[in-house]
Amino acid sequence: MEQLKALRTFIAVAEQASFAQAARRLHMSPTTVTRTVAALEDSLGTPLLIRTTRSVRLTEEGAAFLERCRAGLAEIDGAFEAVRGTGQAPRGTLTVTAPVMFGRLHILPIVTELIQRHPGLNVRLLLLDRVVRLVEEGVDVAVRIADLPDSALHMRKVGEVRRVYSASPAYLAEKGEPHHLADLRHHRMIAIEDEVGAHRLLDTGHNRTGEGPPRLSVNSVQAGIEAAISGLGIVRTLSYQITQDLQAGRLRQILTDVVSPALPVSLLFQSGRRNTPNIRAFTDLVQERLRGGAL
Repeated sequence: MEQLKALRTFIAVAEQASFAQAARRLHMSPTTVTRTVAALEDSLGTPLLIRTTRSVRLTEEGAAFLERCRAGLAEIDGAFEAVRGTGQAPRGTLTVTAPVMFGRLHILPIVTELIQRHPGLNVRLLLLDRVVRLVEEGVDVAVRIADLPDSALHMRKVGEVRRVYSASPAYLAEKGEPHHLADLRHHRMIAIEDEVGAHRLLDTGHNRTGEGPPRLSVNSVQAGIEAAISGLGIVRTLSYQITQDLQAGRLRQILTDVVSPALPVSLLFQSGRRNTPNIRAFTDLVQERLRGGAL
């Protein structure tokens, strides 16, 4: 337990970038915090922090050690929570993040159902088109649409999406329908520069697809779709983003023989917390509703 206390103390100092602030957060004296971190460094045989009169910052070894400590302690904390939570109903607050459009179309209905099922549970749903750092930003579960690298976080695939081309019936009646990627150079293209920050789901490089330079470039998926509906040109999106417009006849999918690689839709969370009542209830319901299929 003393070793765990030392690790938690180190994490607090690293996150606060201050021994004094870490001491206040942990309800310890600054002297005790300083000695605890120094003893940890001595046991490891390497400095974890660079101290000056004005700042405290991580060494390269300290940054790597911090990441491993967070993952390890999350695993331990999760084990305790799982045992305590056995048989318990979800309660308290669950924080979930998802890309804006996917969250609105698919996650919000699931969250609504979850709240109706569990009166003691509150949900904080953050719809953000950027990569959220779970531990640092206090997020329990993140929905990601991308091929994800290996990490200390636990991933559960719940579906998949593909890139597709579409245009309005009016545009296709006027300009004709392309049958090959090379035909796109003769059409007006609407480029969506980015969807979810660093994931860069939509590649707008026309050299790879045969597309000519876009007539319109936007950084909003919804704006690109609306431009296509108005007849401005052809847009490339993720499949789920235009499902309702296809069903309503506002858009028509084209180049259906061009099959792009599938992008997994995954739930990402700290592995040690996967069996807590809140996370388990949410992930089970997502899997039940999405069924791991194409979206």
